[in-house]
Amino acid sequence: MSIENKVILLTGGTGSFGQKFAEIALKECQPKKICIFSRGEFLQHQMNQKFNGDPRLRFFIGDVRDRERLYRAMNGVDIVVHAAALKQVPACEYNPIEAVKTNINGAVNVIDAALDNKVEKVIAVSSDKAVQPVNLYGATKLVAEKLLIQGNAYAGGRGTRFSCTRYGNVFASRGSVVELFLEQKNNGFITITDERMTRFWITLDQGVRFVIDCIGRMQGEEIFVPRIPSMKITDIADVVCPGVERKIIGIRPGEKLHEVLLTEEEAAHSREFDDYFVIEPEQPFGGYSYLQNGKRLPDGFKYNSDSNDQWLTKEQLKDMLGDVT
Repeated sequence: MSIENKVILLTGGTGSFGQKFAEIALKECQPKKICIFSRGEFLQHQMNQKFNGDPRLRFFIGDVRDRERLYRAMNGVDIVVHAAALKQVPACEYNPIEAVKTNINGAVNVIDAALDNKVEKVIAVSSDKAVQPVNLYGATKLVAEKLLIQGNAYAGGRGTRFSCTRYGNVFASRGSVVELFLEQKNNGFITITDERMTRFWITLDQGVRFVIDCIGRMQGEEIFVPRIPSMKITDIADVVCPGVERKIIGIRPGEKLHEVLLTEEEAAHSREFDDYFVIEPEQPFGGYSYLQNGKRLPDGFKYNSDSNDQWLTKEQLKDMLGDVT
C-alpha cells in the first residue's frame, strides 16, 4: 500500500475530500499518522468527534498562506496531499486577490516547505477548471499545477517529488450542484444555466481512491487524469429533483458549456491506461520515464465532457448519489 506506515499531511483536511480521505485511509491503508491542516477549529473539533478521537489523526490549525506554520506542520512528514483551495467560482471572481493568495501563493508555500523538510512525495488535487480556464478559479488552479510540476526542478538532490491529479466535479461535495438543487427544491423550483451543459462526474470515494493510487504510481512531474463518465445537467436535475419546476437563467460569467480534462496539446505527450491518463512532462527534469505499457494517444485526441465515450444513466446517478437525496 502506497501510504502504509507513512506520515501524511493533508492540507484542506476538513473539507469533503479530506474527510473522505481520512476515512478510507484509516480504515484500509494503515498510515502511521494523518495530520489534518486547515483553518477551521470548529470543523476540526467536529472531525475529531466523527473519528472518535482516533490517535492516528492529528490536527493543525493553519493556513497554506502561512509559510512558517506549514514548515512546522511538515516536520517529519513523508507525504503531502495538497487539497486546500478557494474553489467557489463566484467567490473567486469577487475576491481575486484572496484566491491568488490561497491557490497560488499557498502552492508556493507547500512546495518550499516540502523541499526544506525533505518530504518524499507531494501530490496536489486539481480540477478540470484548470484546463483552458475561463474564470479566475480555473486560472489559479492552472498556475498551481504548473508550479507543482515545476517544483521538481527545485528538488535537486533532496529527493522530493511533485505530481498532480486532475478530475471533474465531485458528487455531493460542499458547494456542488447537487447540494444547490437540494436546497433550491424547497423553494419549489431549481435554476439551470443551460440545458445543453455537460460535466465530468466522480464520487468522493472514487476521487480519494484515485489520489491514493496515484501516490503509489507517481514518479514526479506527471499529471494523472482518471477516465470518468460525463452527464447532462438536466439528468442530475431529473434524479435529484424529479418533477420540480426549472428556471433557465443563462450561463454565468466564467462558466463553460462543456468541460475539458485533457487538451489536444496535452494529449500529444500523454499515455492512456485502462482507467486513467498520464500527462507526461514536456521537459523532464531528471530522467523521467513512465511505464511503457501505456498507449500513446492518436493525433487530434482531446478529452471533453460532451464527446466522452462514457455516459451515466439516470439509474447509475441514483446509485452514485446513494443516501444524499
